[in-house]
Amino acid sequence: MKCIIVEDEYPSREELKYFIKEYSSIEIIEEFEEALSALKFLEKNNVDVIFLDINMPQLDGMTFSKVISKFKQKPKIVFITAYKEYAVEAFEVHAFDYILKPYSKERMIHALKKLEDSEEKFDKTYKYDKIILCKNEKMIVIDWVDIYYCEAHERETIVYAKDEKYVAKMNISQFFEKLPKDKFFRSHRSYILNLDKIQEIIPWFNNTYNVKLVDIDAQIPVSRKNIKEFRRIMGI
Repeated sequence: MKCIIVEDEYPSREELKYFIKEYSSIEIIEEFEEALSALKFLEKNNVDVIFLDINMPQLDGMTFSKVISKFKQKPKIVFITAYKEYAVEAFEVHAFDYILKPYSKERMIHALKKLEDSEEKFDKTYKYDKIILCKNEKMIVIDWVDIYYCEAHERETIVYAKDEKYVAKMNISQFFEKLPKDKFFRSHRSYILNLDKIQEIIPWFNNTYNVKLVDIDAQIPVSRKNIKEFRRIMGI
């Protein structure tokens, strides 16, 4: 589970980071002092949770949350604020939680556990077995197990099966979020590969690899950035 923090007060931000790191497995991928920068970040990046202050310069947290509520993929909003009076409005935008400052250790631990429990419940109930893709202006339903690899193409993703290729109308980061992480690996910023389709791992320049897949004539690069995780997964 990945999160960002949007909080203009440095001490509050540091205290919140301490609780998240100490009492959860939630990964903090970015922090912001104001909401406009966070909004620009979210235009290109997906997160699961936003810890959000309300009283901030330029764009207040409540207005920010209303913008986020219109996203196709909506992160969970956890408000962190000194103001009780916004609680009703917060839950009108379907906030996941509303935590008052100063932070209580017990309250923070409870909120973090609730977040992680919600993700675990989602993982157990959500089925990944079918994906809807496009081909010749038609919507085609395929099994994810039939996907060999995916390639970024501007704001879309080209999805390759054994004898066909399809288009996903989303960028490769968004598409990767829809795939089971125990089966698919983001080997490169432009490529995703199906781990079950690997036939051969070929050493390449600068201690990287090219990966040959079964049944098809394609070699997928593993970038230097992702090589360590790839070796761990493959037991190299």
